[in-house]
Amino acid sequence: MSWMETLRIGLDAVRTHRSRSALTVLGILIGIAAVILTVGLGQGAQGQVRDQINSLGSNLLVVSPGSTTSSTGVRGGFGSASTLTVQDADALAVRDVAPDIAAVAPASQRSLSLTAGASNWTTTVVGTTPDWLSVRARKIAVGRFITSQDVTNHAAVAVLAATTAEQLFGGRSPIGATVTVSGVPIQVVGTLTAVGSSATANEDDQVVLPISTAANRVFGGATRTSVQSIYLEASSSKTLSAAYQEANNELLALHHISTPTGADFTIASQQSILSAATSVDRTLTVLLGGIAAISLLVGGIGVMNIMLVSVTERVREIGLRKALGAPPRVIRRQFLVEASVLGLTGGISGAALGVVGAVALPHLISQRIDISLPATFGSIIVAVGIGVGFGVYPASRAARLAPIEALRSE
Repeated sequence: MSWMETLRIGLDAVRTHRSRSALTVLGILIGIAAVILTVGLGQGAQGQVRDQINSLGSNLLVVSPGSTTSSTGVRGGFGSASTLTVQDADALAVRDVAPDIAAVAPASQRSLSLTAGASNWTTTVVGTTPDWLSVRARKIAVGRFITSQDVTNHAAVAVLAATTAEQLFGGRSPIGATVTVSGVPIQVVGTLTAVGSSATANEDDQVVLPISTAANRVFGGATRTSVQSIYLEASSSKTLSAAYQEANNELLALHHISTPTGADFTIASQQSILSAATSVDRTLTVLLGGIAAISLLVGGIGVMNIMLVSVTERVREIGLRKALGAPPRVIRRQFLVEASVLGLTGGISGAALGVVGAVALPHLISQRIDISLPATFGSIIVAVGIGVGFGVYPASRAARLAPIEALRSE
């Protein structure tokens, strides 16, 4: 018997018992759709985290100060000390010192209240340099950003992020308007485009000042030259590690620290931040994928059950075919083809349902779902494999039937 004839008979057998075959296919369909949606949800969550991290800047390194210890021995967390200064940032910006660092942006910030006419809003006030715009991968929506001359002249100018501008001015243009920060009148010269929230803060709710203006006219205090962060942009993704080493070695030398373990600062790379942020999503994806795989196993058991029933119902047919000379391999192949058809039908239907769900669900649950082509095509292959795998025993049982016993059965 040819393969085409075997396939035709297999399709006829599946069509003959439509309801039973449909229920069997349904088990595989649900499992495949669950796998595709689970993988899509996991990849979508990881993609959202990756986009948020990337929105902080391209090829980014973040230098943070170390911790403090009070007179009573209480230690503060990382970032609580004042060990980083503007001079540190200036040194890292020297190309001879750190050739793989493309740009440097020191930043200090406070949460302060702003007023504009009758409106007021409490937001994050960031004092920084012109390179902050490129290092943090931000863009100007209207107006301009702060300049080197603004920093040199301690200019009372500010750039508002989208949310801050909306809260203070509503739909009006803030360009040229005056906002008051800690009693200091500041002129708005630009606004930033919206980028959304990161993992730690709302990037659209802040106001950017020249670092000199922020330190000397707004923040004040005894540590006016200290900064809370130094953002470093590596020249490329390939030089990120080299830029890390250059920054680390230069800061150790500037701070007169002989051993790396005694460093009074920390450097976090974009990749380390991304790895930490996505580890939970990856674990949940594996966990949910395992649960979805169990439903596939249940679907496979359904295939085995339906094939065993089919063997029982068709004993006389099997006996007749063997009596007419059909070898065991042909009988085995016949039932494996039927199981494969069930698996393939369930796989294609489940993949289609999963793709439709991945497109429709984000509009209902506000959660990004990425369609993974490898997972989609792989799930179809797995579905066929389940059909074949769970059809082996029923097919082998049919092939072992003795012709005389099969023909004698009622």
